Amino acid sequence: MGKRSGSAPVEEQGVNKHLKGQIKNRLSSLGFRLQRAIRKVSTAKPSIFVVAFVIVASTVFFLGGGVYNLLAEPLIAVPVGRQILFFYPYSVHEQAVLESLLVMISYVMGFFGVFLIYQSTKYAYKPRQAYMLLISGVVFLLIAYIYIENLLWAKFTVSV
Repeated sequence: MGKRSGSAPVEEQGVNKHLKGQIKNRLSSLGFRLQRAIRKVSTAKPSIFVVAFVIVASTVFFLGGGVYNLLAEPLIAVPVGRQILFFYPYSVHEQAVLESLLVMISYVMGFFGVFLIYQSTKYAYKPRQAYMLLISGVVFLLIAYIYIENLLWAKFTVSV
């Protein structure tokens, strides 16, 4: 005996209603999830460490030339004769990728030195630890400063 001709469309209509209901539920739950996620993000209270880290990282990125590297797409290193330099000689208006990375690393060292100097002030009753933190911080800060100054000096006095 054959199939009934009217049964197939009724089943399809039931499936279509079921699919429409599922899609409607998912969209309404998606809106609810999105609203809940926005509420969580807007009321979130990140730790002071996370906020400080994000601020320092973005400052180092901007001051180190990260935006220039993204927009100008400079060379990674500069071939000069038989040498490969990690900076553009005789120019402070151009910068190689390696140069900006080294500058960013030295900025991080400088920030770390300032952080150690700040931490040394918290150990007033432990003078030895305070002194060690202070000396370490000053050393990191001086190394960063000397390296950046040396890089600037090398840009102008390169011997090719």
